[in-house]
Amino acid sequence: MKVVPETVFKFFQQLEQNNNRDWFNEHKKEFKSIEKDIKSFYNSVLEDLKAHDDIDKLKIFRIYRDVRFSKNKLPYKTHFGGTFHRVKPELRGGYYIHIQPNNESFIATGFWQPEPADLLRIRKEFEVDAREMRDILNNKSFKFIWGDLVGDEVKTAPKGFSKDHENIDLIKKKQYIFIKKYTDAQVLDAGFIDDVNMAFKAIRPYFDYMSDVLTTNLNGESLL
Repeated sequence: MKVVPETVFKFFQQLEQNNNRDWFNEHKKEFKSIEKDIKSFYNSVLEDLKAHDDIDKLKIFRIYRDVRFSKNKLPYKTHFGGTFHRVKPELRGGYYIHIQPNNESFIATGFWQPEPADLLRIRKEFEVDAREMRDILNNKSFKFIWGDLVGDEVKTAPKGFSKDHENIDLIKKKQYIFIKKYTDAQVLDAGFIDDVNMAFKAIRPYFDYMSDVLTTNLNGESLL
């Protein structure tokens, strides 16, 4: 399936008003049909991605929320989310698609939770030289599609780094993410899948750079 069916949004809008097990169980058959359609859509994205990147797996998250450690005890998510994993250790970074009604849909790419060793390696790279990274971030066509780099960061500087460093804006980040938002109308449009694929394809200069950083030491010697 190359389109997101409107029934996805309608179901989630109903679930938002009836987020309980009784209602969900009564509409389980409807959900399973919608889930089948959305899995087909994600798999269509996967096939498009494979035409220009090496992806080893797709993971679509379950609708059931883990409420054990959450103040929010509602049992069900009101969105679909799926990640596309690149072949490691050579290729780094990942893709994510979030489908949610009320204009809350988005796609994201980058590094959500870098392992401590990877995070330190990235920071050390920017401590030495961030010119190539800034060339990517400031490229007009790249910026037009993805906007600015976002993600959580420390307040001043990570331990061992100067808060006065010229690249502290990059060094202090804990995540290195790009997000592109979509309205409901854009998600339901037949061209949505092509726009997503175009955006994912446009992220490659960033992924290629970060993959090179994370597979070499500061002397440029391969770690693989």
